[in-house]
Amino acid sequence: MTGREKFLAGVRTALAEIDAEGLTKRERAILSPQGAHVTVAGRELLNLCANNYLGLANHPALIDAARRGMDEHGFGMASVRFICGTQDIHRELEGRIARYLGMEDAILFAACFDANGGLFEPLLGPEDAVVSDALNHASIIDGIRLCKARRYRYANSDMEDLRAQLAQARADGARTILIATDGVFSMDGYLARLPEIVALADAFGALVMVDDCHATGFMGPKGQGTPAHHGVRVDILTGTLGKALGGALGGYVAGPQPVIDLLRQRARPYLFSNALPPAIVTAGLAALDLVEAADDLRARLFENTAFWRAGLAEAGFRLLPGDHPIVPVMLSEAQLAQEMAAALYERGVYVSGFFFPVVPRGQARIRTQMNAALTREDLEFALGAFREAGKAVGAI
Repeated sequence: MTGREKFLAGVRTALAEIDAEGLTKRERAILSPQGAHVTVAGRELLNLCANNYLGLANHPALIDAARRGMDEHGFGMASVRFICGTQDIHRELEGRIARYLGMEDAILFAACFDANGGLFEPLLGPEDAVVSDALNHASIIDGIRLCKARRYRYANSDMEDLRAQLAQARADGARTILIATDGVFSMDGYLARLPEIVALADAFGALVMVDDCHATGFMGPKGQGTPAHHGVRVDILTGTLGKALGGALGGYVAGPQPVIDLLRQRARPYLFSNALPPAIVTAGLAALDLVEAADDLRARLFENTAFWRAGLAEAGFRLLPGDHPIVPVMLSEAQLAQEMAAALYERGVYVSGFFFPVVPRGQARIRTQMNAALTREDLEFALGAFREAGKAVGAI
């Protein structure tokens, strides 16, 4: 057997083991635009698993803005930003994001995964420390791994453990200490305890970085995110255009001017990736205009969330507590989550099972997500499907 054959045999074995454990992730091709209803394999399904919180992914104003962007600025940049990939609209969007979030400046990336991946290495060296929540998004974890700062981890939202880790970092002589946390923990829908985190940061002379992907656009006044929701200020915010802000792609870091300036010089995903396409940039500008004025959509989103949570609980499903539009239905085992998703698909509801390695073993779930485009009729239909499917697979 050649080296190539041995390698591929090992890959096939790994795939077979994943499948035997019921952990294979399968993708269904959507034949329609993203929305509250989608077409899959010729069937219209109610969609409860997109990050389309405000229902803007197929909004006519964003489509028109994207078309204008291509008409006026072309299709693609064919370059990284510092060579010849920066247009006036890129800087316009960065400034618009910064003003929206109350920051001095912002810098665009291809995705928030890249923003988090490129954040830590330019800012922190071996004399510094990062104190990270144990349930932080994979992009934060990977970004921290790429930097040379000392790493400390605290149990999810455990403020006593955070205090202990900050004290240890200080005792170890850290020059700069950066606390890194999700604003909303995306698998659970839990909000970070930002008032307590900021207070501890002040007590230890630390900085606070928040990934606000699952909050920007709909949490807090004007949808300015979890710091605004809690009435606190943080030092660095990362986020995305790919969820509530239209659902396409693009990420950003917003923060103090010197931080953004250094990232422009040193952040590798920024320096070595093509600039965002003009259509995404102009649609992003239009999305911010819509979102700032979207109090009606935010109100409907949280009305839908309250109705949905109450209905699932009454049906007998085990939910994680909270009031965020992420509503996880806990099923424990991966196979049961897959069976539940398949049973709901047969009943006209599109959801996905979440299981290891996306969540810990034994904590498999269906992560449902509300959006403002769902009607009460949609939710009543979905509750009926959940009750039927839950009984069919033994989940309730």
